[in-house]
Amino acid sequence: MSFAQNRLLSINNYFYPRGGAEVLFLEQNRLFEGIGWDVVPFAMRHANNLPTAYENYFPDEIEFGRDYSLARKLLNAQRVIYSRQARSKLGNLLDRARPTIAHAHNIYHHLSPSVLPLLRERGVPTVMTVHDLKLGCPAYTMMRDGRPCDSCKGGRLYNVAVHRCIKGSLALSGVVMAESYIHRWLRLYEANIARFVVPSRFVMETLIGWGWPRERFVHVPNFVDVARFRPDEPIGTRFVYCGRLERLKGVETLVRAAARSGQPLTLAGRGPDETQLRELTERLGADVRFLGHVSKDELADVLQTARAVVAPSECNENAPLAVLEAYAAGRPVIGARIAGIPELVREGETGSLVASGDVEALADELARYAALPDARLARMGAAGRAWVERDFTAAAYRDRLVALYSTLTPGVAA
Repeated sequence: MSFAQNRLLSINNYFYPRGGAEVLFLEQNRLFEGIGWDVVPFAMRHANNLPTAYENYFPDEIEFGRDYSLARKLLNAQRVIYSRQARSKLGNLLDRARPTIAHAHNIYHHLSPSVLPLLRERGVPTVMTVHDLKLGCPAYTMMRDGRPCDSCKGGRLYNVAVHRCIKGSLALSGVVMAESYIHRWLRLYEANIARFVVPSRFVMETLIGWGWPRERFVHVPNFVDVARFRPDEPIGTRFVYCGRLERLKGVETLVRAAARSGQPLTLAGRGPDETQLRELTERLGADVRFLGHVSKDELADVLQTARAVVAPSECNENAPLAVLEAYAAGRPVIGARIAGIPELVREGETGSLVASGDVEALADELARYAALPDARLARMGAAGRAWVERDFTAAAYRDRLVALYSTLTPGVAA
């Protein structure tokens, strides 16, 4: 079926594969281009952006942690709360490209939700994928000091500044507190987003528990391009982690568990804690390979070398793509029993779950998997592959979104 008459305005802070949200955003763009849609991106200018004919319509870059002048810092603070520049640039883009529908991903802090009322004013139905818990928690995570936190529940948003939840900085936390209060007062999300797409039931139920109406959410699981992976490769000897190298992802716990169990580990990705993790690896004498950033094709090759893929998160993960990619490669998953990860692991069938942050439990599980026969791991990997082929394919994801879009605008054929 052709959808050539349809135009998707696809919105995200970054226009390059910076993290899981960006990967999904870019893959979704390619997916809709593949069925004949005209996809128009709107993002922030950035040196790493992919080439696009629409770059001149992108607002200027904001990068937290950079050493800006005082004047630029003040301008950035204003833009974090409500970016007039992003709204103006989007207005120019809408004059050129009249989209059938808009789909926003991560717009917090950089583009800001200033663009949302403009879309409603122009008659463009807008959906938004919820990649985290920002709609409830100003700091995204609903965690503090490694433990669940509901201090901001019920509108007590001042707690983000009280506890310095944003990078331990009172200044940054204060800006985010102001941002959150203003956005709620203006109802920028509530009044302008037609539906929120949520990849995990955990995040959906959590936000409902914080007061969002259930009817605003649609559960649409993430997807993986299974054709990129070869599930019939022999089971490897190394355990593999793919993702950002930071403590909240549980990577320090994983390195300690690998050292404790004497198991080889491969880390694919970069992040703010890479230096500390390298130092920890050397201090513990662990067999850990740091691959750095790997391309999409290289990632598939890395997963084929795995004995199992580990998702050791210690934060409220939504629906990590690494789990689905592991299954697509025919590899079982050892996941942390936290947030959305248990939804993606069928214990004893496609993998297993361990307590989040428990070095000893994770070390025991690594040792157990090292001792399991390859044939047993291959059967678990095959079960995971069958699961993604049934429920997490690109076609299934696309069809779910097209069906959603069709309920919001008559221009889309379901």
